[in-house]
This record gives sequence, C-alpha cells and structure tokens, in this order.
Amino acid sequence: MSALVSSISPSEAISPALPASVWRADQMGSYQAAVVPTGHPALDAQLPNGGWPSAVLIELLLQQAGIGEMRLLRPALRAIARRRRIALLQPPHRPHIAAWLAWGLPAESLLWIRPARSVDALWSAEQVLRNGSCGALLFWQQQVRAESLRRLHLAAQGTDILFWMMRPLACAQDASPSPLRLALHPAAGGIDLRIVKRRGPQHDEAFHLRLEDLPAAPSDTGSAHAHMDRRAPAAAAARNLPAALV
Repeated sequence: MSALVSSISPSEAISPALPASVWRADQMGSYQAAVVPTGHPALDAQLPNGGWPSAVLIELLLQQAGIGEMRLLRPALRAIARRRRIALLQPPHRPHIAAWLAWGLPAESLLWIRPARSVDALWSAEQVLRNGSCGALLFWQQQVRAESLRRLHLAAQGTDILFWMMRPLACAQDASPSPLRLALHPAAGGIDLRIVKRRGPQHDEAFHLRLEDLPAAPSDTGSAHAHMDRRAPAAAAARNLPAALV
C-alpha cells in the first residue's frame, strides 16, 4: 500500500486529469451538433465552435423588437434559405416580403405562423421543431414558463434546426435551459451585444456589432422598426398548418 501511495504525486491526488470530454468552466465549450457561422467575425470569436449552434434553444433578449435582431441573423438565414424553409412564429410585425426578397431570400422559403393564443404558439413551435421540415425557427414570445422552455429545448435536440427565441431583455434575470443567451441593445450603426450565457468563460462586457443597413422598401407608416417586420402575405393559422408541419 505504501508503494502505491508514494507513486502518486500530491498534485495528481488533488487534481486528477479529467477526460477530454469534460468541459471546464474557464475554457470555451463545444457543441455536438453542427453550427452555422453568424456572418459576424467578432461574434463568431465569442461563441463555441464559432457560430450559431443547431439542435438547441438560443435566446436573443431584446430591449425592444426591431432593434437589429433580423439584421444580426441575416447571414445565417441566407445560408439556410437556399435549401430549407424558415418559420417565423408570432413576429411582432408583419414580415415585409419585399425586404425578404431584397435580402436574397426566396419567397417560398418564408413560413409565417400567427396563432391566436400563446398555448397555440407553443404547440406550433414544438411541431416545427419535431417535424424537421424547416431549417430555422424564429419565435417571439413575451412570457413563457420555465417548463415550456425546457420542452422546447428538448424538442430542438436531436434535430438540425436553428432555433432562436426572441424574449424581453428583463428575462435575462430568469433561469433558462438555453446554453446560449445574448442580450441586444440598440446602438448607432448596429447593436451592442452582451453574452448572458454560453458554454465558456463568463463574458460580462458588451461589445458593438456593426450591422449592414436594410434595403429601402416602400412603406405607408412612419414606424422605425425594421422593414423585415412589415407587410407580408396572409399568415397561416396555428390550427391549419400545412401538412409538412403536422
């Protein structure tokens, strides 16, 4: 027994080597599923695997809707729309199909779902995630319970869908199963972004992301919100989703 004890150094006895699969909190983590580059090098450098992770719940916590969240996602959406549809669930404004086309996104890639009730919206989100017919889901929700977040996160796992949920900035104080949570604030020429949660060391300081301006589009309102958040074709009712989503 004494020979066995003497062969182990004190440092090894206190801090045994961890398997390579174990993530340390002071190191950048990684995701099992594929990631899609954000199109913003400064943001990619701060994210595990250098991009938006699929098969998980990603939370974008907004000071208010229309501050640049769609421009932030634009590069990833363009990459996805080349081959799969993008579902917009309960956006705060009607999607502007002219701006969608100006961004190089085919009109047939857009699926707008506007349910009447929050419970229908949550059900619709689960169907989109479990069905796998879309490449991305953007879900705007003001209030959602913790168990509903867990259900959505579990539904996203095992898929290859990029799933963003837009929630109020105040929700940053609440616990969430999401492995990636970003707080967005409006700023001149782009947005100020703070990483609330990631698989990696804590990053408390906000940093600025310059965002490309949206293309001009005709409008009959004086709203300052993004053109992507305006007019669109008729929405699909939650109880009458296309067969591909049921």
